Amino acid sequence: MKIAEVFFSVQGEGKLVGVPSVFVRTSGCNLRCTWCDTPYTSWEPEGEMRDVESLLAQVAAFGARHVVVTGGEPMIAPGVVPLTQGLRDQGLHITVETAGTVFAPVACDLMSISPKLRNSTPDDERWGAVHERTRLQLPVLRRLMEDYAYQLKFVVAAPEDLEEILALVADLGAPGENVLLMPEGRSPETLRERATWLVPLCLQHGFRYSPRVHVDIWGDRRGV
Repeated sequence: MKIAEVFFSVQGEGKLVGVPSVFVRTSGCNLRCTWCDTPYTSWEPEGEMRDVESLLAQVAAFGARHVVVTGGEPMIAPGVVPLTQGLRDQGLHITVETAGTVFAPVACDLMSISPKLRNSTPDDERWGAVHERTRLQLPVLRRLMEDYAYQLKFVVAAPEDLEEILALVADLGAPGENVLLMPEGRSPETLRERATWLVPLCLQHGFRYSPRVHVDIWGDRRGV
């Protein structure tokens, strides 16, 4: 499988924010989000081919209790099922970060699902229509929510995004405690500005606010 990077850091987003975790980032994605913060795994996928055994050994060497399989879109990565099964055999807590457009029977303790809103669709002649057609797959979202402990994590760029979020959450029947709103942005300054109106929206609707700790600390640096 093609791997962009493996590194040890703290989880920056979601319910497990701050937890020391090993990140295994697959390369390759079926979406092309206009604000993608890892273009080296989607628009211009980079990385090297790795076998499952070497990845398991590298993860184990960090001595962590939590591992995050992310991307790109890890659910399309060949070998993701045996990789997660091997991580489970090591006794690790496994988070899988996915857009929720593809199902694979992975081993997973927290399915971190980030459905893509209209704000993600690029103005791109080649990818715009493909992305818009692919970004929401309701049967896949429902199956992931039924089969795994999950969080729904939305990237919010403007207050107007809330209408779309509310409609989707109602359609999926997700309880508010499983819904996290996270500001879009690649700099601490942008996150702070958007938090000023996003936190009140979370309070109003009973959703959780998710910081982006890695951006607050390291900005747009890769591999941290």
